[in-house]
Amino acid sequence: MRKNTFTAAIPVAVIALGLTLAGCSSTPGSETPSKAPMSQGSDSGSTPMAAPMTGSFEGLNGKSVSGMASVEDGTLTLSGFSSDEGPDLHVYLTSGTDEAAVGAGKEIDAVAFDKQSQTFMLAGIDTSMYSYVVIHCDKAKAVFGAAKLS
Repeated sequence: MRKNTFTAAIPVAVIALGLTLAGCSSTPGSETPSKAPMSQGSDSGSTPMAAPMTGSFEGLNGKSVSGMASVEDGTLTLSGFSSDEGPDLHVYLTSGTDEAAVGAGKEIDAVAFDKQSQTFMLAGIDTSMYSYVVIHCDKAKAVFGAAKLS
């Protein structure tokens, strides 16, 4: 008897598990959009970030920052970049160049002060909301420089 009860319980469990898994996979398109921007940037055409934006860095607050920033196809590229050394430099997308703008902006990643070419993925970020690329020392809470995007 125990054998029949156990055997009968297995198909019910298998059916329940199958239905649960089918529910997870019944919307295959829900996984694709989150993966697509990272691998192809195909989502960038449907957002306002389709138009390329570029700007030249200028040093601020007595610091030296130079080079170009460009935002295109879901990536931020720094070229010809150099900055004064800082203990905790990060790159942000912001709407201004002061501390309040950095706080309200979007932190992208850590940035190397001495690496001329750097690329950062912007998957899922609506870049049309931002007009500056800012180099910020998070430890000192100081803006080193910014590039106005246009």
